[in-house]
Amino acid sequence: MENGDLVRCTYKTGGYIGEIISQTPGSKTAVIKILAVTKHPRQGDLHNPNQVDVPLFHERKALSYTEKANIPLTHLKPFEEELPAYEASLREAADAYETELRSTDSDFSEACYNALQRVREEYRV
Repeated sequence: MENGDLVRCTYKTGGYIGEIISQTPGSKTAVIKILAVTKHPRQGDLHNPNQVDVPLFHERKALSYTEKANIPLTHLKPFEEELPAYEASLREAADAYETELRSTDSDFSEACYNALQRVREEYRV
């Protein structure tokens, strides 16, 4: 893969489509410009899964349109499909995560759902 290639990638708990904009020879990472969202980042404390009573219940937003992220090469896969629009992809990823959370009846799912709603208000999608 080289600069200008579109890739599917993961960053922390989210999934994205982006463009490789920089690679340093010998480096194990590449700088990716985010163009779409494929999986919304997970809410909550990842170190204490399925627990609500934690010191900080994280609200995680998806990386924004054209935001740059340094991503390990092992997390990149070629993307050769039609590139979705960023806002539509963000809405779809958030909707899918919301559906997943609503399908489970637990305090943790409810806390994640509430955190996702607060994040969605910031997105305005």
